[in-house]
Amino acid sequence: MSFWYNVRTGEVETDENRSRADEVMGPYETVEEARQALETARARTEKWDEEDREWEQKNAAPGWDDEGLDD
Repeated sequence: MSFWYNVRTGEVETDENRSRADEVMGPYETVEEARQALETARARTEKWDEEDREWEQKNAAPGWDDEGLDD
């Protein structure tokens, strides 16, 4: 069974009572993982934002040349 976090209601739902796809995040394996959906998404976004900043800084560094890299 999968669990879903409803962003409109703040409730955890199951496959049997799941709302429309645009209202839920998931699937998650446990109720607790579903309850933590917003915190998990926030942490992942912060991590990706930091990786983006590092990538941009690396590319802005003097002498950085990506011409030899394969696409």
